[in-house]
Amino acid sequence: MSINIHPSSIISPEAEIGDGVNIGPYCYVEGDAKIGSGTELTGFVSIHGHVTIGRNCKICEHTAIGGDPQDHGYHGEISYVTIGDNTLIRENVTISRATGEGNSTEVGKDCFIMEGVHLAHNVKVGDHVTVANKVGLSGFVEVGSHTVFGGMAGVHQFVRIGEYCMIGGLYRVSKDVPHYTLASGEPLRLTGLNKIGLSRGGFDVEKIREIYRFYRELYRKDRSFTASLKDIMTHKEEYMPEIVKIIEFYEGTKRGVTFWGN
Repeated sequence: MSINIHPSSIISPEAEIGDGVNIGPYCYVEGDAKIGSGTELTGFVSIHGHVTIGRNCKICEHTAIGGDPQDHGYHGEISYVTIGDNTLIRENVTISRATGEGNSTEVGKDCFIMEGVHLAHNVKVGDHVTVANKVGLSGFVEVGSHTVFGGMAGVHQFVRIGEYCMIGGLYRVSKDVPHYTLASGEPLRLTGLNKIGLSRGGFDVEKIREIYRFYRELYRKDRSFTASLKDIMTHKEEYMPEIVKIIEFYEGTKRGVTFWGN
């Protein structure tokens, strides 16, 4: 397959451009960038050095990937951005390189990053994640696969968001959000399970019910959350793998976990 580059674009001879790549007008690709086969830069796209973009991606106008991190702790060290295959990045998106020598900001495969999103340094986004318009993920945020963000949500640095979550639009996320949940409100609260997302992801009805029963047991009204979690941890090996994953998420929290709204 041929490579198509508009004559107005500036492409470093050191960049690695895969077969079938289309680069539209007024794009800029620095040396050490790697663009996978079949990927399209529609126009006015900037790809800085130390960026690897997968196959069959589409990156739209005025997006900038791989710029220096917006972090006082960055001192010019070499760091990276990686974008997985089949990811769509719409207009005006910014994705920063990581802070720390050899570290990376990562976006998985089959993601949909909508207009105006900012992914800060050291962010880790899983596969099949949808991030709606104007969402901001601060430094070191981690997002599990199949999670969806409503527009204009903002996530505090170091927050973790689990798999198959849905974050409501316009809300700020300052604590971890565990797997499979819906989160909205101010302050943010868990408002239920992401049943639609779980069903689409192949979770059967009984498995969804088991996950819901687990959360109701964890957030019982007749005893403290701490007591419930301690009791559950003593026999976590009795639970199915999806629930063990939730328990381990709670065990790994550093910022605290968003509570269930009642």
